[in-house]
Amino acid sequence: MSKFNLINELRNRGLISHVTNEDNLNKLIKNHSIAVYCGFDPTEESLHIGHLLPLITLKRFQMAGHKPIVLIGGATSLIGDPSFKIKERVFHDINNINIWTDKISNQISYFLNIKDQEHPVLLLNNNTWFYNMNILSFLRDIGKYFSINAMINRSAVKQRIKRPDQGISFTEFSYNLLQAYDFFILNKNHQVQLQIGGSDQWGNISSGMNLIHRKLKKEVYGLTVPLLIQSNGIKFGKTESGTVWLDADKTSPYKFYQFWINIDDSNVYNFLRMFTFISLAEIEKREKQKNINNQIIHDKSFLAKNITRFVHGEEKLLAVERITEFLFLKNINHIQESDLQQLKQDGIPSIHIDHMHDLQEALVLSALSKSKTQAKYMITSNAISINTKKINKNHIFNNNDKLFGKFTLLSRGKKKHCLLCW
Repeated sequence: MSKFNLINELRNRGLISHVTNEDNLNKLIKNHSIAVYCGFDPTEESLHIGHLLPLITLKRFQMAGHKPIVLIGGATSLIGDPSFKIKERVFHDINNINIWTDKISNQISYFLNIKDQEHPVLLLNNNTWFYNMNILSFLRDIGKYFSINAMINRSAVKQRIKRPDQGISFTEFSYNLLQAYDFFILNKNHQVQLQIGGSDQWGNISSGMNLIHRKLKKEVYGLTVPLLIQSNGIKFGKTESGTVWLDADKTSPYKFYQFWINIDDSNVYNFLRMFTFISLAEIEKREKQKNINNQIIHDKSFLAKNITRFVHGEEKLLAVERITEFLFLKNINHIQESDLQQLKQDGIPSIHIDHMHDLQEALVLSALSKSKTQAKYMITSNAISINTKKINKNHIFNNNDKLFGKFTLLSRGKKKHCLLCW
């Protein structure tokens, strides 16, 4: 193995919230290739950007020569992790979970390059060992290693117990045992020595380590990445319009890109360290020059492009750049029909038009104007564009205004747009 200090690299990138017995773990991973696992419960049909840091950290272990194992929680998703949730999760139908398992498995396979011949990824489902498990055997053989006192004192559980309107069910309370058992099985059958997760998983990871130590007399390790909170107090990856998903059908690559473009300036260089594979030396150089010629604006675009490429690939990134040129640089020459479909999906406001209107009517229908009187004033003030071309008099829409026979971009100024869908 390489003498490269991966733990130091992760720490310098801000990717470590907790890590157990760091000195021993450092020695282990510098001298041996180990199996490392991270779990994902399929409680939706897609992962979201809150899952990126654990995925990126697992990929860094893969790139350093270690064996990544992804565990899909086909069984644990039926229970729901109560960690730091203010109320009980909604139980999901097993058929949905099976569908979501396939979709999320495909997503993860793309990010981690499951076909990598040198460092192949092992994809497992904990339903394999839980489906036919005998409850009495589990309680007798595994449950005896867990102290109710310790479990109640976990901060995630305490928060729920203190809420008399919610409390915590025995179903959710048992989740800790199930995830600990996952770690135990993976260590026993696949020699997994390290579990990675978000910082909200620290209690579950610690329970797994304790179970393995007590039952198998082995030392294993845990590492958690930070849970990011935005400046407005909202969990990272949430916006006013909802969650930012990794699935292009749920959040278009253009909207995904715009999320990163709109982050607070104070986060740009930390996020370059955390979410990209750009060298720390290059990021440090960029940060030192951030106030020169508005370099930070270019670096924010650099960040957005790198993460969009990682999640959606080069082809989708090129589409995002075409859309950006179309909207902000008024370059219509390279726009494609699929790009406009992205804008219709969630890129900008859109409305359906079933017959021809004049421009004043369209401005009111699109909410770019409050009234025809205001619309008339905006038109004569040279503030309105149709497909990036300025219009200074009222206009009756015709087939020549329809891009690909389907779309018309109506703009007020530089930043307010609406897509007319014919």
